[in-house]
Amino acid sequence: MHNDIDLKKHIRSIPDFPKPGILFYDISTLLAHPKAWHAAIERLADLIRPHKPDVLAGIESRGFLLAAPLALALGTGFVMLRKQGKLPGTTVRHTYALEYGTDTIEIQQDAVQKGTRVVLVDDLLATGGTMAAAVTLLESVGAYVPTAACIIELTFLEGRKKLGVPVETLVQYDS
Repeated sequence: MHNDIDLKKHIRSIPDFPKPGILFYDISTLLAHPKAWHAAIERLADLIRPHKPDVLAGIESRGFLLAAPLALALGTGFVMLRKQGKLPGTTVRHTYALEYGTDTIEIQQDAVQKGTRVVLVDDLLATGGTMAAAVTLLESVGAYVPTAACIIELTFLEGRKKLGVPVETLVQYDS
């Protein structure tokens, strides 16, 4: 269904956001178009299904927008990876390096059991820092991460090289 939809036509490019020199690929316009949004979810589900996930893990916050409907489409569970201090209960955290400083992501300690097949989901793969940190966090709680999936990949930044797991994407930009 919706195989004729060109998803790139529904992704808005915003120059100089969040700072000068950055070209931001905005999925808000994709989310607002029901047929394009449905097509994106169907296509991602088709890419993820062969990896037989038990659970999808979405990275705050746009990853939540994808992982929740994908989990419904695939009949899996959904867990959240959030910034430090945002999840209730006991959490496990992973701190990672950014270009200038560090950041920390967390998962609830009981969100996944050892050996759970968890596919990591986010909207965009750029430099790979956050997604690599998410893979490390998931593996630290005993999850097996067979793949990561995104709508958009900025291939020129070579982020997939940092992940250590295969990556499934729908749309690629080379610059």
